[in-house]
Amino acid sequence: MKTQNYSFELNSQLSELKALNQHLIAFGRHNGLPDLSISEINICLDELFTNIVSYGFNDDLEHKIKFTMMVDDKILTAIIEDDGEPFNPLKKKAVKLPKNVDSAKIGGLGIHITRELMNEVSYERKGRLNRLILKKSIPADEDPTP
Repeated sequence: MKTQNYSFELNSQLSELKALNQHLIAFGRHNGLPDLSISEINICLDELFTNIVSYGFNDDLEHKIKFTMMVDDKILTAIIEDDGEPFNPLKKKAVKLPKNVDSAKIGGLGIHITRELMNEVSYERKGRLNRLILKKSIPADEDPTP
């Protein structure tokens, strides 16, 4: 299974989360991806987009965040590009997981969740762009989305 690149851009506003979800569902269904895989990539991209919008820019201007996705040989690849401050989230110190819900603090788990749900996560700075690459194996035994 090989797909063409599917790309879209979102404005640097949290109100764009719904559009992000709609793009992911459309991409997943078009490519016959299992619901679980769509949900897992959605969780990761939601977390990463929220972090970029909330912390990635040091001005009040509107920025574009580009997403590119493809499936090749049962590997889903998602690339996020933004023109924010250089930031490699993979260098962020691993968080200590809370012992229970009551001791949990809001924030700080997005990168951890992404590392757990994806098979591979890498970062590069290309010119003035942050580029985060996520890869996820699509299990052969999962039922695809109808």
